[in-house]
Amino acid sequence: MIRKWEENKKAHLAISTVMIILSSLLQVYVMQVFMNPCNLISGGFTGIALFINRIGGKLGIDLPVSMLIIALNVPVALFCYKAISKRFVYLSALQFSLTSLLLEVLNFEPLFYDLTINILFGGLLWGFSISLALQAGGSTGGTDFIAQYIGNKIHHSIFEYVFYFNCAMYIAYGAGFGWIYAAYSIIFQYLSTMVINRTYKRYAKVTLEFTTENPDVVVEAFMKATRHGMSVIEARGGFSGKKYYICKSVVAAYEVQGIIDAVRAVAPHALVNVYQSMNFVGNFYQKPIE
Repeated sequence: MIRKWEENKKAHLAISTVMIILSSLLQVYVMQVFMNPCNLISGGFTGIALFINRIGGKLGIDLPVSMLIIALNVPVALFCYKAISKRFVYLSALQFSLTSLLLEVLNFEPLFYDLTINILFGGLLWGFSISLALQAGGSTGGTDFIAQYIGNKIHHSIFEYVFYFNCAMYIAYGAGFGWIYAAYSIIFQYLSTMVINRTYKRYAKVTLEFTTENPDVVVEAFMKATRHGMSVIEARGGFSGKKYYICKSVVAAYEVQGIIDAVRAVAPHALVNVYQSMNFVGNFYQKPIE
């Protein structure tokens, strides 16, 4: 049993590592193909690195983006090593280190020189690259470190606040390099943030309801699948007059399918209702970042 668990853990880490590599490769591709032709900068520490690089260019100082990415991320990574998790920091460090390396060894030619197309596709793909790293159990470093650290404390996504921070940086960028590029970069960042919020569901919560005649098997299967509590409410069918039970709980969005599969395996006739929880106040178990 322990050996099987260790093998699954190794397989999970291998899959996560592949996702991190794809995330880094995609980020480098977006930077070279979509961002550079339009003089765009991204958000987060990568955006800060691009910003500093362009300030250095104006002053005649060569400050490689790859070097700046490492210099900005390492201190935050060391802090998060104890504050979040070793696995998370390992995958995140792998992501930003690999991104830094690939920027030096790869050279992708731009596909388009149309601003609208570059902003649209670049913003969406950039958001997907960040989401890919997050779903792997890591991040792209920088503000993702901070967002995960705070989000893990308050059990709520703060990526929208990261967007506001990035907007402030874009204002500074616009003052130095042209307001039109700041505006384009804000749109680029908005698109990427939208993708992250749609695809990364760690902090999204939903309400699960199972309507059944046999609540005991439903509750037992539910408790084996997750660590959340469940309320059982007695009800009566409006047409049949039969007694039913509504088994209800608030869970994380990413847990839903696994819970439904577990419950339907023992109660195939149970009716399932899933709806979004706009707000939740009270104790809620949040699975720690591994």
